[in-house]
Amino acid sequence: MYQGKVVVITGGSSGLGKELARRFLAEQAHVVLVARDHKKLEQVRNELADHLQPGQKIEIFSCDVSDISACEQTLQTVAQQVGVPNILINSAGILKEGYFDTLALDDFRQVMEINYFGVINFTRAALPYFDRQGGGRIVNIASLAGKFGSFGYAAYCGSKFALVGLTETLRLELAPRNIVVQLICPGEFETPMTQALETYRTPENRIISQTVPVLTLQQVTNEVFAGIGKGRYLVIPGRIPRLLEWLNRLFPGVMRHTLDRKLKKIYAGPKR
Repeated sequence: MYQGKVVVITGGSSGLGKELARRFLAEQAHVVLVARDHKKLEQVRNELADHLQPGQKIEIFSCDVSDISACEQTLQTVAQQVGVPNILINSAGILKEGYFDTLALDDFRQVMEINYFGVINFTRAALPYFDRQGGGRIVNIASLAGKFGSFGYAAYCGSKFALVGLTETLRLELAPRNIVVQLICPGEFETPMTQALETYRTPENRIISQTVPVLTLQQVTNEVFAGIGKGRYLVIPGRIPRLLEWLNRLFPGVMRHTLDRKLKKIYAGPKR
């Protein structure tokens, strides 16, 4: 299915991006990993290169997705050195957690620049190549935090809600150009980003956000990769996260009531 296809993955130096790269390589695709940290990219390339088949390529590019010129230059080089991209997976993302009035305004801007404008930048840079070959596929990695809010995630939820809305629009606009758009909304799962979160997250966030069970990286990768292959527009890994998204969509008042009760229990206990 993916043999000989060129798959570009932003945020490919760790977590879900890295594991998706492993899956696409196993299907004999050519994989391009994009991230800011060149050293981490080199480590991942060295790790994954052992699985390459003759003629198969894995290339890395250091790029800040918030810089549109850098995105355009990166894809131009990809097209020249690897081939015209067939699939773009926008997986680059950052997380800032904290009380709304203690987060710096720069935190909000930085999260939006990477999580939202980074997707815009790389997608706009990729569209001319998709049009040239008559189609393509865009997979946007959003979050369950783009479906309903959570304590401490004012910056993060804001960026992911924006990404969900953008993806809904792109699905409609790009369909006549034979470009498939897919949306991935995982809940919390085991990644370096969530491991770092444990060192500073607010107690309210820990209790409320983990209403949704934390999934393993392997489970999320399995379901996301399968969903991409089946062409599903919306992929939410995990049975309980899917149920909660369904409840929130059909009965938003019930979800709000549940979260409000949890919050009352937190503040009924020892004060922070």
